[in-house]
Amino acid sequence: MEWSDVRVFLAIARSGTLGGAARALRLSHPTVGRRLRALEEATGQTLFQRTADGFVPTEEGAAIIPLAEQMEEGALAMERRLAGQEQKLQGSLRISSADWFGAYVLPPIIDSYAKAYPDVDLEILTGTRLFSLAQREADIAFRIVPFDPPDVVQRRLMRLPYGVYVAADAPEPVFGDGAGFRLITHDTSTGQFPDIEWLGKCFPNARAILRSNNRNVQGRMSAQGVGIAVLPRPVGDQMSDLRRLKLPEEPPGREIWMGYHRDLKRLNRLRAFITAVTDHLAKARFDREN
Repeated sequence: MEWSDVRVFLAIARSGTLGGAARALRLSHPTVGRRLRALEEATGQTLFQRTADGFVPTEEGAAIIPLAEQMEEGALAMERRLAGQEQKLQGSLRISSADWFGAYVLPPIIDSYAKAYPDVDLEILTGTRLFSLAQREADIAFRIVPFDPPDVVQRRLMRLPYGVYVAADAPEPVFGDGAGFRLITHDTSTGQFPDIEWLGKCFPNARAILRSNNRNVQGRMSAQGVGIAVLPRPVGDQMSDLRRLKLPEEPPGREIWMGYHRDLKRLNRLRAFITAVTDHLAKARFDREN
């Protein structure tokens, strides 16, 4: 039994399809199918029932999922431990963050780091999905909430201010009213956003017309004149066709947390990147006046 085949088995169990497993493992669809057949032949068991809705573990397949996960954790722990002992400033570094953080906060940091360490290959993964540090889907992550796993070394980087924006040529809405204006809000399916709740309370007579889970989309829509948006200051302040409103009170900001797996704490290219991040943010002023 090959560990690589067990890894494929887990990916299929988690995604429910060969295609989903192939994307997760960055393998081809035929390779995933071939690995599954090899594992089933090695065990002498049918591990999945093929249905119209996808691959469903059989009784035999479901019984070995916990054992396969133990194998996975052991293999990943070995990989992290060996990676953490790598002292050369070369190799790859995978960074996870929200889309707006990757687009508006990280670029100058990445530019400085890439110039200083040209042999390190960087990859930035953005979106709403929380990539796993334990499974090495990412080496370091930036989030607006603390990390839960106990094996993550985390640090509160800063409190990031937010602002309220309209199109540069839009009229001024009345604070506490908002009649005649529209609001651009956030998709709350992945959690609650204090700034969005605050926006509705401050402009109670404005109509919420659009929701998006992407801060860049919210900013572009606001710049187009669709409505009022509340955005992280690094996003809104860098859009020249937006105007930040001067209000009696500002929307609540959010904490920015940085985390990485403890097994990588001695990885030099990661430590150098952390230094680049902290040095840049120590000098940055996201709350300055426009």
